[in-house]
This record gives sequence, C-alpha cells and structure tokens, in this order.
Amino acid sequence: MKRSETDTAARMGVRPKTLANWRSLGTGPAFFKLGNRVVYDDADVDAWLAARKRSSTSDQPRPAA
Repeated sequence: MKRSETDTAARMGVRPKTLANWRSLGTGPAFFKLGNRVVYDDADVDAWLAARKRSSTSDQPRPAA
C-alpha cells in the first residue's frame, strides 16, 4: 500500500518534517516522488525499520550491503 508522507510519519511515530529531513540526507526509507507529492510503500518502510531493529542499546548497526 502506498501512503502519504503524513500517514507514513504517523505510522512511524515521527513528524513529517523528520521524513523530509531523512529524504534530503538519503537516510530514510525509499520513497516515490509523484509531481510534488511524496509517497511511501509500506514494504519499503517495513524493510527500513527491520534493518534498524536492535535487541540491545549496545547493538552495532549491520554493515550496509
């Protein structure tokens, strides 16, 4: 399912401005730019979140593939 920036931000518990910042830094989930609309695919957001899953605060991030 494709979701708007606002819906995706609410789902992730962040502000839309945070998603915009992550887009500009290239650190957030993959997105589609449709004219001046930005939409996110649930599968891309789920994969991005899963890659950041940790079981401890001392866990090290996995190296990028």
